[in-house]
Amino acid sequence: MKKIALIGSTGSIGKQVCSVVRRHSEQFKIQSLVANSSAEAFLEQVWEFRPEYAALVNEAEGKKIAEKMPQGVRFSYGEAAAAEAVEYGDVAFIAATGFAGLKYSLRAIELKKDIALANKETLVCGGELVMGKVRASGVNLMPVDSEHSALWQALNFRLNAPFRRLIITASGGPFYGYTQERLKNVTPASALKHPTWQMGAKITIDSATLLNKGFEVIEAKWLYDAPLEKIHTVVQPESIIHSMVEFDDGGILAQMSYPTMELPIQLALTYPSRLECGLQPLDFEKLGAIRFLPLERKKFPCFDLALSALEQGENYPCALNAAGEVAVRAFLEGRISFLAIAETMEAVLSQTERLRPDSYEALLQTDRAARAAARRLTEK
Repeated sequence: MKKIALIGSTGSIGKQVCSVVRRHSEQFKIQSLVANSSAEAFLEQVWEFRPEYAALVNEAEGKKIAEKMPQGVRFSYGEAAAAEAVEYGDVAFIAATGFAGLKYSLRAIELKKDIALANKETLVCGGELVMGKVRASGVNLMPVDSEHSALWQALNFRLNAPFRRLIITASGGPFYGYTQERLKNVTPASALKHPTWQMGAKITIDSATLLNKGFEVIEAKWLYDAPLEKIHTVVQPESIIHSMVEFDDGGILAQMSYPTMELPIQLALTYPSRLECGLQPLDFEKLGAIRFLPLERKKFPCFDLALSALEQGENYPCALNAAGEVAVRAFLEGRISFLAIAETMEAVLSQTERLRPDSYEALLQTDRAARAAARRLTEK
C-alpha cells in the first residue's frame, strides 16, 4: 500500500486525489493532510481518511477545529506544522497552489521522497534549483499537469528520454479569437467559464489569459531539459489531445482522453501500472473534428510575457509568477481590468532586479519584491 502526504487537500486537485484514494482504497492510504484555510472541508476529509497527521496553515482557522479532530489524529496549525506533514508517507503529492508549493517540494527532495507534482510554481519559480536537487537526490518526480503527464506518458515515463520536439496543446480558453476591444469588457464571471475544464479560480483565469500555457512551457524546459526552440504550442479546442511528442524519425505519439484530471492524478500514484480510473472511453465515431489552431505568441500578451521571462532567465519567471498572483486576485476582486493583468506583470518585470535563483531564499526575496511592486500598481 502506497502512503501519501497530501499537501493542498481542499483545492480542486486535492479533492480529486481524495477521489482516487476512495476508488482504490486497497492501494493507497493518506498518511498526512495539509490545507491552507478551508477548515470545515478539511475537517470532513480528516474524519473520512483518518490520517496520522493533519495540519492547517491558517492558525486562526486551525484553532477553530482543533477540538473537533478524531481520536488518533495528530493535529497542528501554522506554516511550520504544515511543512512537517511532508515527513509522512512514501510520496508527497504537492497540490498546494502558488509560490507556497515550492517549499513543500524542496522539503520532499531533502527527505528523499518521491513527488507527484501538481504545483506549477515549483518549476516556474525554482526549476533550475529543484531539478538540480531532484537529479542529485535520485527521487522520482511524477508530473501531474495533464499536458506534462501526456508528455511523460509519450516519453515512456522518462524525463530524460530523447525527442525532437515537445508539442503542448492548449484549449485556447474562452476568449480565443477575441479582439482587444472585446477583451476590454471581459468580466471575472465570464473569464471563470472555461469551455472544457473545471478548475480552481486562479488557474482558470491563467487559462483565459494563456499565462498558464506559458507556465507549462517553462515547466517543460526544466522537466525535460528542453531548449525553447524544441517546445511547440498549439491550440486544440476540444481538449482531447493533451500533448504530443515528436521523435527523431518523424513519428509523433499523442495522449488522448476526454478532459479529466483524475487520469494524470491517478497515474502519478500508480505508474508504471495503470488501474481503472472511471474514465469514459473515447467514442471516436461521435467525437467529430479534432482541430489544431495556431497559438501566436504576440497575440497573447501573458503567454508572450511568460516566454520572455524564460528567455531572460534566472529569477524573472519567479517575479512573473508573483506579479501574476497579485494581478489575478485584483482582477477577481474587480479592482483592475482583464487587460491590466498583463500590463501589471510587464511593469513588474521591467523593474525586477536580476538574481541567481540558486537558493530558496533568493527566490523568496524575488517573490516578495515582485508582489510588493504588483500591489502598488494594482492599488493605484
